[in-house]
Amino acid sequence: MLEKARYINVKGNLIDLGIPRVMGILNITPDSFYTGSRFRDKDEIVKAAEKMLTEGADFIDVGGYSSRPGATDISPEDEKQRVLPAINYILQEFPDTIISVDTFRSDVALDAVKLCGAAMVNDISGGEGDPGMFSLIAELNVPYILMHMKGTPSTMQKNPQYNDVISEILTWFGNKSVTLRESGVKDIIIDPGFGFGKSPSHNFELLRRLSEFSVIGFPVLAGLSRKSMIWKTLDITPDDSLNGTTILNTIALLKGVNILRVHDVKEAVETVRLISMIRK
Repeated sequence: MLEKARYINVKGNLIDLGIPRVMGILNITPDSFYTGSRFRDKDEIVKAAEKMLTEGADFIDVGGYSSRPGATDISPEDEKQRVLPAINYILQEFPDTIISVDTFRSDVALDAVKLCGAAMVNDISGGEGDPGMFSLIAELNVPYILMHMKGTPSTMQKNPQYNDVISEILTWFGNKSVTLRESGVKDIIIDPGFGFGKSPSHNFELLRRLSEFSVIGFPVLAGLSRKSMIWKTLDITPDDSLNGTTILNTIALLKGVNILRVHDVKEAVETVRLISMIRK
């Protein structure tokens, strides 16, 4: 087993992921599955970012393309018109913020990093949405979040099938990480992609065996926040899923996750602090 990488290089600064970190979700979309994460104008965006930073977010993930099943497809230019101003607004007010751009398109990632100052790229397609993504990440020399998704946002939840969900996703990560390394990408974070081409049983199997993903040798991110595996299981709504999110985030931390990607930063930061006391 490889020893899991502990540090990522963000704009020349080493971030220690041996201490679990929290990534706040900021969606510049009208149709994300959780209404509380949708922000449209400058005041809303700045206010949301300030709240996340005040509550202890280590990163803010800015996205302009809704990846929920059935979401409307938008052009790269429309995505840029949502994402790029938002990154500018945040960095103008809070210049030390570490922003991750949530996109599978290399041209959006390029402008977000080069023109606006984003420091990381979060790609839900794992490089399969744009063949130019891996080489661009190597050129930009920024950390890359490699997420597993079976299919596309429009097809991913149409009866996803696996012979063995863990072994298949581990093999996929192994192959992708080799390609990334050969492309020259230095800092890789893996995300199993809860809810992306997985049934509820697949999702809970992933969570149950999440510690096995350390075998790949990279930090692990978990995006469990208000996902349907919570609200469908409990027969509630995304709006009522904070308690369930905290429970699953706690399990993820106990299984060695390095980054929690969340809508509710305060609760996630408190969870990290309490788990850290157990680990001392």
